[in-house]
Amino acid sequence: MNKRIIPLLCTRGAIVFPNQDLTVEVGRMASINAVEYANRENLPLFVVSQKTIDVEQPGEDDIFNYGTLSTIKNFRRKEENHLRVVFQGERVGRILRHFSENDVNFVEVELLEDEPSNSEDIDVLVRRIITELSTSPRFTNTNANVFKLIERLKSGLSPYDLAYTYAQFFIPTLEEKEKILEQTSLSERLILVLEAIYRFKEIDKIEERINNVVKERIEEGQKEYYLREKLKAIKDELNDGGGSDIDDLKEKVLNEPYPDNIKNKALEEFKRYDMMPQSSSEAVVIRNYLDWLLGIPWYQKSNDNEDLDLAAKILDEDHYGLKKVKERILEYLAVKQMTHSLKSPIICLVGPPGVGKTSLARSIARALDRHFVKISLGGVRDEAEIRGHRRTYIGSMPGRIIQGMKKAEVLNPVFLIDEIDKMASDYKGDPASAMLEVLDPEQNSGFSDHYIEEPYDLSDVLFIATANYIENIPAALLDRLEIINLSSYTEIEKMHIAIEHLIPKQLKANGLKSSQFHLDDDMILYLIRHYTREAGVRQLERVIATLCRKTVLAILKDKKRTIKIGKKKINEWLGHEYYDYGNKEKKDQIGVVTGLAYSSFGGDILAIEVNYFAGKGDLIVTGQLGDVMKESAKIALDYIKANADKYKINPEFFEKHDIHIHVPEGAVPKDGPSAGVTLTTALVSAITQTPVKADLAMTGEVTLRGNVLPIGGLKEKSLAAHRSGIDTIIFPKGNIKDLEDVPEEVKDAVHFIPVEQVDQVIKEAFVR
Repeated sequence: MNKRIIPLLCTRGAIVFPNQDLTVEVGRMASINAVEYANRENLPLFVVSQKTIDVEQPGEDDIFNYGTLSTIKNFRRKEENHLRVVFQGERVGRILRHFSENDVNFVEVELLEDEPSNSEDIDVLVRRIITELSTSPRFTNTNANVFKLIERLKSGLSPYDLAYTYAQFFIPTLEEKEKILEQTSLSERLILVLEAIYRFKEIDKIEERINNVVKERIEEGQKEYYLREKLKAIKDELNDGGGSDIDDLKEKVLNEPYPDNIKNKALEEFKRYDMMPQSSSEAVVIRNYLDWLLGIPWYQKSNDNEDLDLAAKILDEDHYGLKKVKERILEYLAVKQMTHSLKSPIICLVGPPGVGKTSLARSIARALDRHFVKISLGGVRDEAEIRGHRRTYIGSMPGRIIQGMKKAEVLNPVFLIDEIDKMASDYKGDPASAMLEVLDPEQNSGFSDHYIEEPYDLSDVLFIATANYIENIPAALLDRLEIINLSSYTEIEKMHIAIEHLIPKQLKANGLKSSQFHLDDDMILYLIRHYTREAGVRQLERVIATLCRKTVLAILKDKKRTIKIGKKKINEWLGHEYYDYGNKEKKDQIGVVTGLAYSSFGGDILAIEVNYFAGKGDLIVTGQLGDVMKESAKIALDYIKANADKYKINPEFFEKHDIHIHVPEGAVPKDGPSAGVTLTTALVSAITQTPVKADLAMTGEVTLRGNVLPIGGLKEKSLAAHRSGIDTIIFPKGNIKDLEDVPEEVKDAVHFIPVEQVDQVIKEAFVR
């Protein structure tokens, strides 16, 4: 084995091949030391390339394992720490180990010998390489070194030198050069050279094909531009008024009453459009822009209906109840008639799903005789959804506001912005901030869309927003909105809606006549109570639609003329009852009090149970109660402890007994402060063993001093109590004003007792 220990020189991306000269700029201290040591001791150097050129101080893992034993032909110092060295490669070697002495890096290398190769194979490969080099345009047209190489081949250049010469001059990548250097078979080296030549030829073919395609397209575009210009000149000579659609757009701009700034902008874009080939991408962008600019309304308006009686009639036809909302719309019409000009208000309808917010907006448009358009902001995160994209972006288009105005075709539509509480913000911007310019009456006369670029007047638009939860509407937007709350429908309202709207709609949808489908009021009420639990009427409509489909099937299959739907038929077609509305206690009980609850589904009654047993004074609360309700339980117990003497309770009772409070239907989460008086009454009843009236229900928040504070949802809670057979309701005195919203039939059947203190509650609730 031929081994030697010689100084090491690392190069940045340069490889020395045997029998080839290479000039290297040396600037690193380790490299300078190696060159000076080799020159002084008359030794060769082992030249190895590092794998990546950006490593300043390469280690063993940063350099290739193969290099070339090289002699120094010449070197000169350009600067103090800079040498220019000319190397001549001699033999290829493989590094066995590294070490350093006196600031010089050394390597032990094994010098490699070429493997025997078939001479016939070598001759074939050399002839093939000469042929390819002589005929390829890439080499013959651009590189003078190829002529020198071919001449040297003809004059007897060895195949050994051919491979290394080609690798040094024509192979661009470091990895391919290193692969040739490491190859110990001459035939394999020549095959690698031939592969590189073929690869270059394939690249040349691809480049030539691409160049031809580009050239053809350029020529085609110039040809099209020339022909269009010639056609335009011919039409001018013939005075032909036929023109293309772009000429129609020009005529539209000149003849119709667009604002001056829009006319000027459009004519400027037409001028740019005429100056370029229509097949160019820029022409397509301009054409799309012109379509949008002239497609949105700038002067078109519809005439409002000013007949207040007709508007009121339309609103009553489409919706049952909603008295306050209808009054607000009629007020708007009346003021508009009186002043002949009114900036449109921004109305926001807030309420649970299914109460008719969207359909009410459609009815408002019908009552005003205005065009109606709707957009939904649910899940919108990007500000560009509102303001549009800049024209510089590929696929840019206006925002949803301008898109909606184009659909509306007039400047004064009713514009519904649905789910305004469901907008989100992220790194792309805050769409809520963009909506400020849309909804603020002081700003929307000059709304700026990034795509249209010209200010757009939205002041004549009647914006109506909808939301499920007022808390989720951004504060800045909420300040610009006129909030109208739509609470959940009562059972009576749902029944009227079913009779007047849902049943006729489903009869028509299913091809039934009113004589073929009979559903009494009692059965509608049964459906509402036992097959739906919702604030609106969506589920009720689905249930009625199911009954209609079943009726159609029965009429066609059983050859019946008409079907009367009773409880038995409902149970057969819809299955067992889905929901069981709460019923009052059948008799007066100790430690059990009926409370009133309010949720997005409406009102319901809620029994609260209290029991005690020997223990250490712990309070146990069950029934999946929320934090607020648990706090109400603690407040109620602490109030009773503080007033034990008043209720004739031995203070030691609380130290020797555990108290358990339970609210049935434990799988249903419950929370809210309005159970305070109910909890207090149930605790006093259980501890004093005094029964509570079964036909009485109560609601109200309680404080540590025993005050009863107002609550929400009195209307819904009252309806639930009336439905369950309750004839007396105890409620906070602060809610007397809310009795106006309670239906008259409920006020006639239920006795309402307003209270301010817990003592009043206990006095009215206990059976004496």
